[in-house]
Amino acid sequence: MSVPPPTFDHNAELAACARGERSALHRLYEQESRFLLGVASRIVRDRSAAEDVLHDAFVAIWSKAASFDPARGDGRGWMCSIVRHAALDVVRASGRTVGVDEDALDALQEADPPAAPDMLDAFALRSTLGRLDDCLARLDVAKRNCVLFAYLDGCTHAEIAQRLGAPLGSVKAWIRRGLASLKECLA
Repeated sequence: MSVPPPTFDHNAELAACARGERSALHRLYEQESRFLLGVASRIVRDRSAAEDVLHDAFVAIWSKAASFDPARGDGRGWMCSIVRHAALDVVRASGRTVGVDEDALDALQEADPPAAPDMLDAFALRSTLGRLDDCLARLDVAKRNCVLFAYLDGCTHAEIAQRLGAPLGSVKAWIRRGLASLKECLA
């Protein structure tokens, strides 16, 4: 009979970091670096830049650990928000531009658009965000996924509209209403 592995306690490890225990930061890195690198990569869309973001984020996690408040949310979600903000800062500073050669552009325009991702799967991948998870679950699928695409994947409103095949105005409204509902739920 196999014993399930113990649940990783992000909050306790962050508290240990706040006390200056370097081994706690190492445990956090071992546990979350792959996931957080994925968050950064989806936003900056460059592996090297994502690795830099991850490094800077863990420095920030170490230096800001004392400001983490478990009453306001889960430690993993707090870490994810630090990575997300750092990645978005890199994108804003660099002014994201993507070059495409003419043949590739023609091929993309002729191809059938990809099917919209399964909205419930997008949510399931991010379902370990603590209290925020409960509040996200209360949103309807469109609002929830617009918020997730914007804040975890770093998509613009136009990119979200394209992913969902929805009008830009609707996407903006869903994000605004979704954020208002989350704020009310978390208050």
